[in-house]
Amino acid sequence: MAYIERPRFSCALGGALSTISALQKVVPIVHATAGCGSNLFGAYMGGSGFWGSGYCGGGSVPTSGITENDIVFGGSSRLTEQIETTLELIDADLFIVTTGCMTEIIGDDVEAVLRNFKDSQVPILSLETGGFRGNSYNGYEGVLEKLFVDYSNKTAKKTKNLVNILGVVPALDPFFRGDLVEIKRLLEKLGLEVNTFFTNDQTIDNLKDAAEASLNIVLSRTYGISVAESLQEKHGIPYYVNELPIGPTATAEFLKDISKLLEIDNKKVEKLIENENENYYKYIERISDVYADSDLQHYAVVVGNANNTISITRFLHEDLGWIPKFSVITDELNDNQKKSLNEGFKKINGNKETELIYQTDASKIQEYLTNIIKPHKSEKYYDTLSPLFVLGSSWEKDFSKSVGAKTLTVSYPILNRAILDRGYAGYSGGLHLVEDLLDVIFTGR
Repeated sequence: MAYIERPRFSCALGGALSTISALQKVVPIVHATAGCGSNLFGAYMGGSGFWGSGYCGGGSVPTSGITENDIVFGGSSRLTEQIETTLELIDADLFIVTTGCMTEIIGDDVEAVLRNFKDSQVPILSLETGGFRGNSYNGYEGVLEKLFVDYSNKTAKKTKNLVNILGVVPALDPFFRGDLVEIKRLLEKLGLEVNTFFTNDQTIDNLKDAAEASLNIVLSRTYGISVAESLQEKHGIPYYVNELPIGPTATAEFLKDISKLLEIDNKKVEKLIENENENYYKYIERISDVYADSDLQHYAVVVGNANNTISITRFLHEDLGWIPKFSVITDELNDNQKKSLNEGFKKINGNKETELIYQTDASKIQEYLTNIIKPHKSEKYYDTLSPLFVLGSSWEKDFSKSVGAKTLTVSYPILNRAILDRGYAGYSGGLHLVEDLLDVIFTGR
């Protein structure tokens, strides 16, 4: 349980709540003790770049708020009362009852309660999300599997060139909406229809139509794969797995992969890549003189989750020309997940310049790196990684200061930036990341 100190994720209920609240007009009903919903939403509203509560999120989320009496005698009647009140007061397209540790331990039968509401005009689903069922990422996967299996249209019909985007986890990726918007923009230029589920243009209909997709695109080597496997089993949809593409090199490869899988005219994808590259490098040209003259190349340390750490490392190495020395993945992963990440890492680390580290304990990350990257103490001759840039979460700010490094928060939790539509994926995201890095370097000049 090393990740209890300065955690980078919560329990399954937290992941479920952030996922549900990111869906348009889908509202969770929390069947748990009073503090569960408010504390978990507090962690995401502030820690995810001040994401906020959205539509009926945060303190507005309906909760049964069970007490000692309910724990002794059962909380089903309290849940029934809460659902009745919620249906009366809240306008939603779908409700999902989520459970906490205590209501699962005492054995409340949520499905039995929901049978009393089978004639409700608004559908109500339930999902077991007790903290002992896993972390936030398990909550994300549980919500999507429930929706795609129990709520999506049960049809064998497939819509040509309709794709679903999976693996980009709301709140755990503070830039999730901006990332999805950019991926959707690029895929639409290839002539595809795209279900992102979490962007502002998506509705409940996108969830219903998910089973009709021709391909599931999983932008993570660790998360969302179980959802894709479930969709393949239930609806016969094949899936593609890769890291979130950041910058021109990774994004061009991604677009070529998708065009091959969906048999899109090669000339079309090559033209798209040519146009996007031209636009990207026109912006980069404008800073190339100051970049070269001011010697802005840096050593880098990247600390983050399994979804963005390798993607950012690759961008720094292949597109920006920096020298990443350490990539630290902070998620709790099994051996198969680590194996998959290792394979992706080898592709970008052919010269073995960068060390890949798996560590969930924030203190041990700082201790390990500080022992290697020792601060300058005015010695006449001193070999160090300088200038150094740390890309991580707000938990890395003290470490960065201790070794004299510049820092940019790019992974959860982010407590010092407000994030609205910012994203780092694709071509636009690559430009955003360069811009943010240079902003830090130039601040105070």
